[in-house]
Amino acid sequence: MILEIRLENFYSIKDEVFLDFRAEKINTETAKVLSENTIDYNGQKILKSIGLFGANASGKSNIIKSINRCCQIVLNSHTNNEGDIFNFSTFKFGNYSNLPSSFSINFTIDNTEYEYSFSLTRTEIIKESLYYYPNGRRAKIFTRDETKGNNKQKIYNFSNGHIPRPFDVAINTSKKTLYLSRASQMDRELCKKLYRFFKHDFLIGFAPLDYIQSGLRDVKKVFSENKNIILHALSICDSDILDVNIVNEKQKFFLPDASSSAYYEQNIDSHRFETFHKAAPEISFDLLSEESAGTTQLFNMLFVLLDAVKNGKTFILDEFDLSLHAKLAEFVIDLFHASSTAQFIFTSHNTSLINVKRFRRDQILFVNKKDDSSTELYSLFDHKDFRENMDAEKGYLQGRFDAIPIIDNSATNIRKLLGEQN
Repeated sequence: MILEIRLENFYSIKDEVFLDFRAEKINTETAKVLSENTIDYNGQKILKSIGLFGANASGKSNIIKSINRCCQIVLNSHTNNEGDIFNFSTFKFGNYSNLPSSFSINFTIDNTEYEYSFSLTRTEIIKESLYYYPNGRRAKIFTRDETKGNNKQKIYNFSNGHIPRPFDVAINTSKKTLYLSRASQMDRELCKKLYRFFKHDFLIGFAPLDYIQSGLRDVKKVFSENKNIILHALSICDSDILDVNIVNEKQKFFLPDASSSAYYEQNIDSHRFETFHKAAPEISFDLLSEESAGTTQLFNMLFVLLDAVKNGKTFILDEFDLSLHAKLAEFVIDLFHASSTAQFIFTSHNTSLINVKRFRRDQILFVNKKDDSSTELYSLFDHKDFRENMDAEKGYLQGRFDAIPIIDNSATNIRKLLGEQN
């Protein structure tokens, strides 16, 4: 479960942005009705979902992309070698290309809170640290500071007992590699547990349908266990799909022969989904090539959604409701709010979701482009003059919360752009 994420100096993010899943103290009747939007954790309320809203180019996607890049660094930095470059960009203006970027995340595993952070340039790790919170008090597991020279004894500081033979790992950790990644690779149990969190419990985006159908995932089991809810989701958008079946088949691939320059033919097990409609139940349609973009998108998404919701994972998705009917978007959100511990971070241009009858004020975040082209992030809760009897969507569209472009779309102005005379 995610408690907070902090990002600084990634893409359009100059100053630190803070995604806080710790719920604010809101005691209104509206908040009480939305009690299922939060998780009770050690006396705190934790948000199950956060929605990011804002104009195009405000930085919504950059927030998601930054989180994704940082997670990939955790998962893959142990494979880096001399000359490798970390796959992200810093804020382009001013001197920020010469300054480090920073990532920090607080999350829970087995009811224990961990705080993990690192800072880096595009070429090397600068700092890294891991803390945990036994009995609610912050305690160090390790810290790392590469600015202290080349002596590993000075660079690293470990508390006793958490990581066996910690300096054996440090000796094998270059400036291109996160200590957490290397320690997981070297079979240190605590670091393996945290690594598994980033790999399996922190889901960003979803696989395309052709990948799902390729047989690389256990889709048959997932599909058979969740077929009823998949059909229910399809019915929400007034789809006339009556049934969906999974078809096992062989696909022919031509693979390179390692011992020669030739290719050899191999049949590989795969899956294909077919749909059946009310108008003619006996005729099958290929889901991938013959159904609408919205139906295909929802079907793709449901495989990850159901995994996240049933297993208490965190799912992050940029523009999740693209090609989805508004009712389907609401259904996806309701899935997470009906779960026990699953969480959902999403971006959207669907202003109907800016609704305090569906979301608490601290769940609605606005992303705004500042005058210096950097991204800022704040919540509806931060607007203290907003009252829950007001129309949040209307206020947003009127520019009350800033995170919307103010554009003169008058016919007179458009004629000027077209070069036409009045």
